[in-house]
Amino acid sequence: MDEYLKPYYHVIASRSDKAAEREQGIGGSSLSEFANGYKFFGLHNGEDSWIIREWAPNATQIYLIGDFSNWEVNKDYCFTNDAKGNFELRISKSLLRHGDLYKLKVLWQGGSGERIPVWATRVVQDEETKIFAAELWQPDKPYQWKFDDKRYKPKVPLIYEAHIGMASEQEGVGTYLEFRDHILLRIKAAGYNTIQLMAIQEHPYYGSFGYHVSSLHAASSRFGTPDELRALIDEAHRLDIMVIMDIVHSHAVKNELEGIGLFDGSPYQFFHNNDRREHAAWDSLCYDYAKSEVLHLLLSNIKYWLEEFHFDGFRFDGVTSMLYLDHGLERDFKGFSVYFDGEQDEDAITYLILANKLIRQCNENAISVAEEMSGYPGLATDSKHGGLGFDYRLAMGTPDYWIKLIKEKKDEEWHVGSIFYELSNKRHEEKTISYAESHDQALVGDKTIIFRLIDADMYWGMSKYDKSIAVDRGMALHKMIRLLTFSCAGNGYLNFMGNEFGHPEWIDFPREGNGWSYKYARRQWSLVDNPDLRFEQLDAFDKAMIALQNKEDFISEALIDCCEANETDQVLAIRRGGLLFVFNLNPSQSFTFYGISTNAGKYNIVLNSDAEGFGGFNRIDDTIDYYTRPEAQMSNRHRLHLYLPSRTCIVLKHTPPKSIF
Repeated sequence: MDEYLKPYYHVIASRSDKAAEREQGIGGSSLSEFANGYKFFGLHNGEDSWIIREWAPNATQIYLIGDFSNWEVNKDYCFTNDAKGNFELRISKSLLRHGDLYKLKVLWQGGSGERIPVWATRVVQDEETKIFAAELWQPDKPYQWKFDDKRYKPKVPLIYEAHIGMASEQEGVGTYLEFRDHILLRIKAAGYNTIQLMAIQEHPYYGSFGYHVSSLHAASSRFGTPDELRALIDEAHRLDIMVIMDIVHSHAVKNELEGIGLFDGSPYQFFHNNDRREHAAWDSLCYDYAKSEVLHLLLSNIKYWLEEFHFDGFRFDGVTSMLYLDHGLERDFKGFSVYFDGEQDEDAITYLILANKLIRQCNENAISVAEEMSGYPGLATDSKHGGLGFDYRLAMGTPDYWIKLIKEKKDEEWHVGSIFYELSNKRHEEKTISYAESHDQALVGDKTIIFRLIDADMYWGMSKYDKSIAVDRGMALHKMIRLLTFSCAGNGYLNFMGNEFGHPEWIDFPREGNGWSYKYARRQWSLVDNPDLRFEQLDAFDKAMIALQNKEDFISEALIDCCEANETDQVLAIRRGGLLFVFNLNPSQSFTFYGISTNAGKYNIVLNSDAEGFGGFNRIDDTIDYYTRPEAQMSNRHRLHLYLPSRTCIVLKHTPPKSIF
């Protein structure tokens, strides 16, 4: 597919071969059967007893502890084990009931410790002691799915990235049910067809944003119960919204009491046994993907979330870190050789290929998205062609580009040709999710686009009755930046919750440095709901932008034709799928009767950033029919003449001329 990759054919082929060999060597079962670990390990309801199993090869003995044993070791609750390190215990059903807490007391040569089971499916924290424990979740009536028949795969994913805990306006932790009852309706009204849920896997430190996972199979109890998460996903499916999960298989939390880093006394049970064990930049542990037990754990985790919670796919976190032995921290990625120079984690590559294949086996409509910044070739290409099998890659360079442009260039120095190149330059063989900003750009120490543009005026200048040059500029550019990114989107689009209406300030989770405050770990929906504030106008523009895609489906058209890129005037015109996008980024100059070279026919405005309802100045008449004119007598080249106010963008729909034949 790419001539420049031919010198590395043997490396690419060897990676595909290794994945195929690994799949064949998992014991004769299919990949899906191999990934049934969660059905065997962990705590299960047997016919006449509770059965709990764990793999702990370095352990000499394991005891189940809880209220039934007064949280002390009792020989009656001692596990038996086989030669492979598999421990098993069967106890009377009368000893454990739904809602009971339990742990394991693990003994090894020279030490012991209380541990949460690796395969625990629910973990809760005591509000007073802050200690975590596993909880038996076996309600009398298992959750009954209602809307499985509504599940589908959108042609173009329009992703709303969301965090359950900070989705509430109250200074506290939001819940699954609050999200289901209130936020889902907002997402539906906004027109997005996919939700990406962050921080679902249990994590001991709330401020980690969910990226320091301790219990792979446990839905975070901060937000509610497993069945309440199921009810959220079920309701999303009723609304024709698919739900994907932010899954963290790139590293794990170092906490010994809550995590699995020292589960059986060995630091290398699931992780590397050398200096690769710790991720220095993230203060976490790195999985050893060469181990069959690690493959078993992680692949089973994928199937668990798909089967037990009906997630529609995953956004894989930290893929770049997985791909390279140095986690990509020491590389510039300026040539193809850096992807095939022997410094890659070949076992991690094998795991990702198998993971993506498993996802399709479990649900052919599920999708996988890679958070990957190195530009690894074939990342989102089918494994049968030598790729890793992801459906989409995130266009991680785009937010960085916008930040750099806003920070380093004056408005009059924005080069429209460069903007178009940066936004549209993508690998043709891979699908891409484009975005102007995600949660990463909203964290403390960084700024969202709207905050970079407006800064302190966000606090006093957002009333519709106030006048602020900074707010007028910021809103105009915010709309243009988002539509520019959207119009050049590869194959999908992503927005972090609240950014669609220019949510003010940053994200800062409770921590010692801020007095454990939730003030900045929430979303202020009342701002966009207030008709006197201009947040409503930014939100209306985002809704109109999404509605345009839902109606016209221009993103499905791969060809993005640049009709005009006038650097002096700062005018950019893009033709895509029957729509003409025209941007005047000039900060001071408006143009009358500005000619754009385009296809012959009639054009009508279908989106106008300068409309009053979007916070504009209403300088353009949306009701006018625009007709092209030939550039010369009998010429096939036509031009469309438009009025282009400064800092505005318009989208026009093309109607071809009727044939006279």
